Formats: sequence, C-alpha cells, structure tokens
Amino acid sequence: MSEIKDTQQHPRVEIAVKNFGPIAEANIDLRPLTVFVGPSNTGKTYFATLVYALHGAFNGLSDSSLLSPVESGIMGVLNQLLNGLATPRKNILEVLNKLSIDERPFKFSDLSKEMRQKLDVIIKETDFFTERLQDELKNCFDLNSISGLMRLTGEQLNEVTFLLKIGEKGREYWNIKMQASESEVKIDNSAALNNPTYDDMVLLPNGWSAFGELLADDNRVRIGSLSRRRDEGSRYYLPAARSGIMQGHRIIVSSLVTRATRVGLERFPETPTLSGIIADFMEKIILYDDKKRPNAEMIHLAETLETEVLVGQVRVKLSASGYPDFRYLPQGSNEEIRLSQSSSMVSELAPLVLYLRGLVQPGDTLIIEEPEAHLHPGAQADMAVILARLVRAGVKVIITTHSDWMLQEIGNLIRVGELEEVGEKVNELPISLEKEDVGVWHFQKNGEVEEIPYNRIDGVEPMEYLDVAEDLYNRSARLQNRLEATKGDSERE
Repeated sequence: MSEIKDTQQHPRVEIAVKNFGPIAEANIDLRPLTVFVGPSNTGKTYFATLVYALHGAFNGLSDSSLLSPVESGIMGVLNQLLNGLATPRKNILEVLNKLSIDERPFKFSDLSKEMRQKLDVIIKETDFFTERLQDELKNCFDLNSISGLMRLTGEQLNEVTFLLKIGEKGREYWNIKMQASESEVKIDNSAALNNPTYDDMVLLPNGWSAFGELLADDNRVRIGSLSRRRDEGSRYYLPAARSGIMQGHRIIVSSLVTRATRVGLERFPETPTLSGIIADFMEKIILYDDKKRPNAEMIHLAETLETEVLVGQVRVKLSASGYPDFRYLPQGSNEEIRLSQSSSMVSELAPLVLYLRGLVQPGDTLIIEEPEAHLHPGAQADMAVILARLVRAGVKVIITTHSDWMLQEIGNLIRVGELEEVGEKVNELPISLEKEDVGVWHFQKNGEVEEIPYNRIDGVEPMEYLDVAEDLYNRSARLQNRLEATKGDSERE
C-alpha cells in the first residue's frame, strides 16, 4: 500500500440549489472525492463553478470554525463583541489574553454568557459577506447581475435559490440561504449559536491570533491587529480550456502586456472580460514560481504523474520577458520541446503537475474539469489512481467527467478499500478509497441531480453508460449477422 496518509477529516459541506442555470434542483454534499457525471449541458460545470465561488466568498469551505466565513470582518466582529458590555474588566482581559495565544483554538467556551448572546446577534444580523457573495458569483460566472443565473422554463425566469450548510460531528455551524430574482437578492444568514452546550465550538482555529487592549475608560476594547500563521484551505480550478491556454500562454502574456499600457488602452477601449475561473488560472500560470515547493507529498504526486502518465517531465524556464516558459522533456530524451509542439495529453496534464509541484497543499480544494481529456483509456484509469492519492493526502477533489474508464477504476479503488476493511491484502492497485469518501452525482437533462450510490456489482457508473455499451454491442452483433448473411448469399450464387 501507499505510504500516503489517510484522508483528513473535513467538515460536512452541503450545497442545495433550485432553478440554477440548467439545474432544476440539486442537493449535494461534498465528499473528499466528489464526481459530477452526466450528459453535456446539464449543469456539471455550473455547479463546480458555484463551489469555487462559495469557497472564495467564505474563505474556504474546509474550515468549520464559526468565524472563518467572515474572515475579512473578524476584527470588526471582535470589536463589536467586546465593546459596550456589562462584563467585568477582569473577564474581558481574560478574553483578550486568550485571543493573543495562537497555539490553541479560541472556543465558544472562552466567552461569558453575555458575550455569547451578543455574538449570536452580531452573526445573525451582520451583512459582512452579502456583497462579497454576490461579487464572487458575478466574477466567477462573468455576469453583470445574479439574475443571469436563473433557470429559464418556457419564457419565464424562475427565482434562483442557493443554500449552504457547513457542519461537523452532527453540529451545524452555518446555514446560509440566498434567493435572487430579477429585482432583488435576499440573503438569510443563520449561525448555530442557540445551543449553549456548544462549549467546544471553535470561533477561531489554531493558527489565528488577535491582539487587543482594554482602554482606560470603562469596558472599551480595541483589537489592534489580527494575524493568521498559515494559509489553509485554498481553492484551485483547472478549467476545460487549460490545454489551449497552456499552449498559447506566451501569446496571451504578450497581448496582456500590450493592452496594459496607455497606448493599449487607447487601441482596445472595449476589452472583453474573462470569467473569474479562467482569469485565476491564467494568473497562476503567468506568475508561476517553480521555486515554491509547499509540500513534499504533493511533489511526490507530481513526479508520479510525470512518470506513470506523462512519461516525461514538465520543465519551467524564465523567458526573456521574465515570464515562465513551459517545456516538456520526454523520458529518455535530452531535448526539451515547447508545450505547443507536444501532444495534447501533455498540455492537458502539465497544469496539474505544476499545481501539485508549487501550489496545492493538504486541506485545499482542487476542482478539475474532465481530467480524462485527451488521455488514452489506460491513462484515464491511471488518473483515477492519482486522484485517489490526492484524496488520501488530504486534498478535497471535485471533478466533472464523461469517462467510463475513470468511473470503473474509482469503483475498483472502493472495492479494494472494502477488502482492506476485512483484513484482505490487495496488490492490484497501489491505493484504496473508502466508499464514504466518494460521492458521485448524476446530472440529467430534465434538470434533476441524483446521487449514484456505490454497489459492488456496478460500482459508481450511471445506468446510461451501461445502456450505451449494450446498444453498441447489439448494433455490432446485428451488423455482423447481416455481413455473414450477405457472405452466405454470395457463396450460394
């Protein structure tokens, strides 16, 4: 078995939508490995983009600490919380001392009863993230208005609804509902602070610290600074257009540099916009730093991907302009070639290699559209193993796919996990998945989304894949029979 550690524990994240683009209704909880399958134009990319937008709006969906979704406003929350209280100065000083220790999480139990009640009101009534959520949605979907996300049935636009729930160990920390029509956007923000027994609920996780002081006049507090020791729970999205961007990134860089000048602005006054996802991807590629190596496990996975699938290495060199130039070195060769001269498989997988080598860390969320694109069926099965390794290393992975080969291998990885549970040693595959860690969701043309539960016979494949295979087999058999009959007629003549 692989030496990669078991999957890390993630909070439960549930996202429900109604009348959202091509999706009539869906209720999806994100697993360590979440897979979206189904016909084209049924909403797989739409939902993946929504996950990316919510992750950005709430500063990560992998941290269940209560204040993490309002990271940008934490200092304001703390100042509101600690000012104007009847709580004795001694108790406020105790809270300030606990906020200043970043070696331990700051918990609900660190607050007095009065502070808990006030925090409940602050969290429920604040609009810290209302505008931020709308901005993220418009940016990621490249829209001027949220109403552009509404589902159209007939000639009528239907009100779109989003529901986000974040919880852990049977407790719900966040329950946020947003409704959008052509005329208005409403957000209902509720925090699970009503139960006073939630003493161990984390308000700020380990790694955060807030430094404050109690001023001379009665019970007036100033939180002067807020720091985070490390950056966890980042989001990354590899779009379907990654291959073309990788092959043409040098031309893109040249164009961007030209348009960034005053002359460029005069020549191109109406520059079209990109979706936030494409822009984020391009920025990470253009500003890629090959010297940044965040995690040894991720580097090992990048090397495994190069060895087992790419059969070569992705190299990075600085061009004369100072921007990175990406090359491919085939195994057994001494001559590097540009990505534009390499196979489409190389330009498809190069971004994943680069992300693993210099960006992605355990605790992050990685979304990949069609990881099987331009891959031979055998390489598609190998990619399923790479994804399993990522999951076991603690990365939350979300993919959209049309690949029967990948789904079959994911089913095999779950079967290996079941065998290991009963003490059986399996050598066919280098790693396994637990069935609880995998969620496969079937997007359908009628706008509905349903989970495909794993079973030992069919694995996690949708029935329509089996129907297509059966239809192809029957068609092949009929044509062969006709050919044999034609051959018989010729011989009789």
